[in-house]
Amino acid sequence: MQKASTDNQAAAKDIKLLVLDIDGTIAGHSNTISEPVKQAIFAAQARGIQVAIATGRMYRSALRFHQDIGSTLPLMAYQGAWIQDPISQKIHRHWVVSREIAHQLLDYFEQPELRSLLSVHFYINDQLYVRELTRETKTYAERSGIIAIPVGDLRQALTNEPTKILALSDDTDLIDKLLGNLRRQYTPGELYMTTSVATFFEATNASVNKGTAVRYLAEELLGLQLANVMAIGDNFNDVEMLEYAGLGVAMGNAPTGVQAIAKWVAPSVEEDGAAVAIEKFLL
Repeated sequence: MQKASTDNQAAAKDIKLLVLDIDGTIAGHSNTISEPVKQAIFAAQARGIQVAIATGRMYRSALRFHQDIGSTLPLMAYQGAWIQDPISQKIHRHWVVSREIAHQLLDYFEQPELRSLLSVHFYINDQLYVRELTRETKTYAERSGIIAIPVGDLRQALTNEPTKILALSDDTDLIDKLLGNLRRQYTPGELYMTTSVATFFEATNASVNKGTAVRYLAEELLGLQLANVMAIGDNFNDVEMLEYAGLGVAMGNAPTGVQAIAKWVAPSVEEDGAAVAIEKFLL
């Protein structure tokens, strides 16, 4: 764990917005927020610091966490592709993947050598559509608290453009290879691709990432600057958010590449690292 510099400690006085990832950050194996983390969040809110969620999860899957921490801010779901205020129901942003690219990705995933190895998820209008209910999809749906809708041919679901496309495999080498291959096929201006856990390949609109989402919330909705923002995350889909925030904190369970770009590294999620970081910098 890195020691905080005096610069970081000085910056902590400026923090007015705390942004939290869910999985691997405030929720570990239990799939719930532990009491110490919850109490630390409440203590920060009592000091006038607003708290928001930024997650790769579906909006409907992330909502219970947003409610658990009593957030009054819009919820940033799907890596920030979908930003909605749960109180007013207003959708501030909904950026989608074009039908053309969705069809291309599906063709790629359904190559004979890949088809049986991947569970492909299309997220359309906050519903999850799948070809079939694989073991991986069932586990994912159970943890997410959502119902996956099997449609056979996923092309049938593409009457609307997807918010996110996910390919899931327990073979992490395959996911790495997929990410590398598709990053050679699509430029950052065509598609945003990331991994939120080592078994998930995720693709969204090129303009989407948690960094642009947090910037929108902080600067356009709240009138803040990056120096006023602290963010905590644990994976590669959190990198842009941690880079944007004046104070970016990585979890101890984060890959080394994510820890390397953070200002500070907290203990792991199972050690309530988010609570430790909040207490250190905000309380």
